[in-house]
Amino acid sequence: QVQLVESGGGLVQAGGSLRLSCAASGRAISTYAVGWFRKAAGKEREYVIGIRSGGSTNYAESVKGRFTISRHNVKNTVFLQMNSLKPEDTAVYYCAARFLDSLPQRPYEYDYWGQGTQVTVSS
Repeated sequence: QVQLVESGGGLVQAGGSLRLSCAASGRAISTYAVGWFRKAAGKEREYVIGIRSGGSTNYAESVKGRFTISRHNVKNTVFLQMNSLKPEDTAVYYCAARFLDSLPQRPYEYDYWGQGTQVTVSS
């Protein structure tokens, strides 16, 4: 099993940037597909962006051109760089790991989850 811990959330003005981290322990994060999800108040958890074990990525249309994902294997960490933030990006952000090398959008397809980190974007 793998343990995941998110960090880096906070309060930022619209147009600003944040860099979130998903630090793994127990297993090498490079052996998993890792996705970022977010849950805004009153809404369902939604897929945001992910990276496969081989390094390929995919994005939700809502974050295309603004968010990027990367992995640093030595640090055993996946990063989410968020630029040009909008108030509608406000949510709790979670990272999740999946052994099979694909990135489904359904949350139940992922077995391991972090505790979440709050991102708040003010107008």
